[in-house]
Amino acid sequence: MRRTTLWPYLLVALSLTVSAFGGEPEWVEVRSPHFSVVTDAGEKRGREAALRFEQMRAVFGALLVKAKVNLPIPLQIIAFRNTKEMRQFAPLYNGKPTQVAGLFQGNTDRCFILLDMSVEEPWQVVFHEYAHQLMNGNTTGEFPPWFEEGFAEYFSTIKVNGKVVEVGQLSENDVQVLRQLGMMKIADLFKVRHDSGTYNESGDHRSVFYAQSWLVVHYLYDHHFLGKAVAYLNAADQPGVSVEQAIQQGFGMSAGDLDKEIHHYWDSGRITFYPLPTPAGIESAGYTVKPMSLPDAKAVLADAHLHSPDYQDKALAEFEEVLKLQPDNAAALRGMGFGRLLKQDFQGAGDYFNRAADHDSNDPRVLYYSGLLAQREGVRDPSRLATIQKNLEKSVALDPEFADAYALLAFTYATENNYEPAATALKKALAINPRNEEYAFNLAQVYLAERKVEPAIGILQQLANSSNSAVAARAGNSLAQAVEFQQAMQSAAPVRVPVQSRPEDDKVASSHPAVIEPALVAPENVLPMRFVKGKLAAVDCSNPPAAVLTVLAGAQTLKLQVKDSGHVIVSGADSFSCAWKNQRVAVNFRPTTATGGDVVSVEVQ
Repeated sequence: MRRTTLWPYLLVALSLTVSAFGGEPEWVEVRSPHFSVVTDAGEKRGREAALRFEQMRAVFGALLVKAKVNLPIPLQIIAFRNTKEMRQFAPLYNGKPTQVAGLFQGNTDRCFILLDMSVEEPWQVVFHEYAHQLMNGNTTGEFPPWFEEGFAEYFSTIKVNGKVVEVGQLSENDVQVLRQLGMMKIADLFKVRHDSGTYNESGDHRSVFYAQSWLVVHYLYDHHFLGKAVAYLNAADQPGVSVEQAIQQGFGMSAGDLDKEIHHYWDSGRITFYPLPTPAGIESAGYTVKPMSLPDAKAVLADAHLHSPDYQDKALAEFEEVLKLQPDNAAALRGMGFGRLLKQDFQGAGDYFNRAADHDSNDPRVLYYSGLLAQREGVRDPSRLATIQKNLEKSVALDPEFADAYALLAFTYATENNYEPAATALKKALAINPRNEEYAFNLAQVYLAERKVEPAIGILQQLANSSNSAVAARAGNSLAQAVEFQQAMQSAAPVRVPVQSRPEDDKVASSHPAVIEPALVAPENVLPMRFVKGKLAAVDCSNPPAAVLTVLAGAQTLKLQVKDSGHVIVSGADSFSCAWKNQRVAVNFRPTTATGGDVVSVEVQ
């Protein structure tokens, strides 16, 4: 994948304070042109927080020379006055809340920034994750983990001081890690992939990875070596080129010499930051402040819990409490519907969505959720599909920046064989979230349905090199089919063409060789994928083709679902086996509960 330019990536700097849960807190929502801040710290502090977000958004746009900065997923900011409040939302380990000052979490429909304002610097972790969202919305192409995390960490220390922006301040945490633990070899750092244990497992290796990635990016900036980094990344993309060879081609030195350069830079103590003028035109007008009722505030907090795998059951109980206080609370009805949908209770989800729509028919999320529900139910009735399509068209009209609503609308169009509007909707989704590989794959499938084979092959070739093994495997299979399809079009000879990527459905397109049905990936509104290493204690194959893996990971026992054991991605073994027992494994999965999830891939070790 070509990369001709490396954009700087910025994080947000903000300052919030919030009052407490106790004594019936008074909550307000401050809306700026691009952000929503829910706080009980009063109007002044809410406005200050919103302004800080607007400032940093403007800085990011100025550095990217972009008139418009995309945020691919809607963002809700919530702040807490003290650690006690924050702990009620912190991720759980062995059943107890972890210590976090800031938290960034979410789904494809909504993201949340949660902050503990009682600590001195709660921003860095939040800014790091927010940087990834900005990258996703404003850059194309896939970058290796060291590059992604290094830039996010580099900009996590950004500060706005009046008319000056300080970019690249020291990260005290990273400095301490490097002082105490040292560094890994640069070639080993560059070899870390998104599915590597070093990247996913907690511990010293992971800490060094993040800290050294930060240092390398600092080195690149301070020496004006971004062009050499581009050359390295392009070389590393070429088949058969090792990391060591790519370093030589990109940086003009061996991996060993680059190691020495990085160590010399660290030992010199000359790590600097850059002052930049604060961009003009920051939007400080157009702010509104609205007091929130207690039920509305509780519904926002419950929604944050719903978007965490550790608190979904608690969220449903909280929504129920809100509905006892206010039976027609639209946000709680919507949240209950989404919660029931996550639990595969389609009837219950539909009932709540209908009630929510009765109270607010112009809520883009309710309209979107209703479409997602219909997709999960496998609706094919033309009249219902027409209603779903109308609702999703209304959803994107009400919120033109809702990427996943466009993607779901495209899926609905494709289900109705309306491929031209499906392609248009997917292009809009990719314009908002250009690095979403699911959107890109589905666009390739729509192109195939339209017999636009060359652009489809171009997309699939890129996806086949994805670091996500599931994406790469799916794209590789589709690419082979697309090439066969292209050859059939050119030769006009009958050819066996798979339908929906299922071998049992293969058919011979004897009437015309240029016929292929797209194999779109259904939208999956699920929580982010997680990685775990542990011992596979047992495999339950009593309900084929599904299977359940019991994985012991530290003090946790995970029950992980395999939807189809014949098609799950397996590495380290020839195929999936129901006889595995007491086997060391590494599993990528999407969490559905605190101790459960859907398996994406299994590596037998």
